[in-house]
Amino acid sequence: MKMRIGEPFMSPEAYGRSLPRGVGINLLVPEVEPMAAFLRGVLSANVLYADPDFAALVVEGSPVMLHADHAYLDHALHGVIAGVEARGAGVEIRIYGCDPDRAEAAARAMGEVILSGAMDKPHGLRECHIVGPSGYVFVPSVTIAP
Repeated sequence: MKMRIGEPFMSPEAYGRSLPRGVGINLLVPEVEPMAAFLRGVLSANVLYADPDFAALVVEGSPVMLHADHAYLDHALHGVIAGVEARGAGVEIRIYGCDPDRAEAAARAMGEVILSGAMDKPHGLRECHIVGPSGYVFVPSVTIAP
């Protein structure tokens, strides 16, 4: 059941047609606002639009959508996520070009869970692992200068 009052910022068809080629992320969340606040505060996301059902954001140039569980009642994934508290087990959402030290500090200030603090890794990236609302794991990272 939709909770939005009024019209969205653009029609779903227009938004779908506006998405760039490449990979985008759609996260199903119990509530849109906590995840939108996390993405904005920790990963410096640009929030294009947000309501109780849906949010459209851009994180380091990539489109990210949030759909509230209640907006997916008629979707095939609804049965998969029903009753699941921590989402995305085994998936890392990597945000390349996002300063892990800044993101870690912002996440700590917001009371989020840090799985691993910012550190240089052998694969050439400085990264940290942050658990966001609903249990999704985000990995902001930057390349290490040679």
